[in-house]
Amino acid sequence: MYDRIGRRLEDSVLRFSKRADYGLMAVHYVAFHQHDGPVNAKRIAEDLGIPGELLAKILQRLAKRKLIASLNGPKGGYILARPPGRIKVGEVLRAIEGPMQMVPCFPSLRCPQLRTCNIRKPMWAIQASISRLLDSMTLEEMNALGESGAELPELAGLPS
Repeated sequence: MYDRIGRRLEDSVLRFSKRADYGLMAVHYVAFHQHDGPVNAKRIAEDLGIPGELLAKILQRLAKRKLIASLNGPKGGYILARPPGRIKVGEVLRAIEGPMQMVPCFPSLRCPQLRTCNIRKPMWAIQASISRLLDSMTLEEMNALGESGAELPELAGLPS
């Protein structure tokens, strides 16, 4: 579906995959619910509405990258491997999706239009800015933004 000037309405062009969304939601949930002990996958899936099989794969990736730790036993589950103030959003996203790329030529320079492309350098600058933001924001900061309910000053007033 498109608006009156041809823009897509239902999908964003620049967005995280469902798997990345779920991964961020899950690690954030663990971060702020582990005070009562390890958080089990079933609870995460039920509370967040994430399909259990997909969540299990996401949690495995996060554990493999040592962002969360899995504790076995009847009261087992997941806890963060580090404090939430020391886990960056970019780390979580790369653990789930691998390297973040907006355009195929960054950083590999492999593109059939490389010679004639007139937006390569601006796109690289945008990619670098997004990466810097994701690699500077921690889970703790993400939580503070969610709790405050306030708009980010630099995002207020942007066109949709």
